[in-house]
Amino acid sequence: MTKHPARWLKGGLAGAAALLATTALVQAEDLASLEAAAKKEGMLTTIALPHSWCGYGDVIAGFKAKYPEITVNELNPDAGSADELEAIRANKGNTGPQAPDVIDVGLAFGPQAKEEGLLQPYKVSTWDEIPDEIKDADGYWYGDYYGVMSFMVNKDLVDTVPADWSDLLKPEYAGQVALAGDPRASNQAILSVLAAGLAEGGASGKEAGEKGLEFFKKLNAAGNFVPTIGKAGTLAQGATPIVIAWDYNALSWRDGLNGNPPADVVVPASGVLAGVYVQAISAHAPHPNAAKLWMEYLYSDEGQTGWLKGYCHPARFNAMSAAGKIPAELLDALPPAEAYAKAYFPTLEEVDENKAAVTGSWDSVVGANVQ
Repeated sequence: MTKHPARWLKGGLAGAAALLATTALVQAEDLASLEAAAKKEGMLTTIALPHSWCGYGDVIAGFKAKYPEITVNELNPDAGSADELEAIRANKGNTGPQAPDVIDVGLAFGPQAKEEGLLQPYKVSTWDEIPDEIKDADGYWYGDYYGVMSFMVNKDLVDTVPADWSDLLKPEYAGQVALAGDPRASNQAILSVLAAGLAEGGASGKEAGEKGLEFFKKLNAAGNFVPTIGKAGTLAQGATPIVIAWDYNALSWRDGLNGNPPADVVVPASGVLAGVYVQAISAHAPHPNAAKLWMEYLYSDEGQTGWLKGYCHPARFNAMSAAGKIPAELLDALPPAEAYAKAYFPTLEEVDENKAAVTGSWDSVVGANVQ
């Protein structure tokens, strides 16, 4: 994710909200008024935010510390992007604790949710620093962080750490390779298939999606693919010694294991895919002001730095770097910059094409029921 210079609304705590006179456009409101309205609501309901994902545990804690009057109600931390949209659909008109106020989904799910009328627009104060290519012009969804696809490896069980996608097909990895999600619903898993397809020489989009499916078909036929959703626990237990996951998840899991077992995180030599996740507010949010305040926090310097602490590259990375706002120790904790040099950022159209190919044909092509 990359950015341009930002402009916070002038007037700060005392000024009135500045609204642009264009249809369906909601500008960042006066922060003091927004805080007061959010505190009156008293609750924010999130969904699908594992604390180990991108530093979310500390980010949520930071929001709670800043706004102790607002209770954060966390739903289904292990849900996928498709589950988040379904939660909005299923809770239209429900103002209770099962209705999410905000969602964090893969790039392809933002436009889908907007088209379906599941989102409401809101532009955060730092809107200008979010790159145009990863945000909806009307403010319905906007990118917040990105990572690259990687392999997490249990070194106690894997003698030779795989360096590239093609290595995963070797007999020595029989019964060892897993995805970190269901490729019919999880954005992380869907884009893992795209990355594999890029490594197989496919053009990003439908072609790479289809080649990625063929790769996983071969992986499954070889007996190397494990149809279990991989995570730190399954890797440590030996059920999934190699897990394909976003680098920030893998690095966080590695830290959590604390050497038991020892784990490596590898960015593959080819098919280096960058994936953007986007934030949005439910059109049916029971706590719309708390949702807007949450967005303001996520896109503030504090929130964006929180992503870096969780090994993610935040949306405002370039602008914050240019302004000297990024601590050197956070940059040093990331894998070497050269590991990201070959990262490919698929267009929204390519992400959509891949998603359609993977979710529509995983069962018929690969035939492995991931759970």
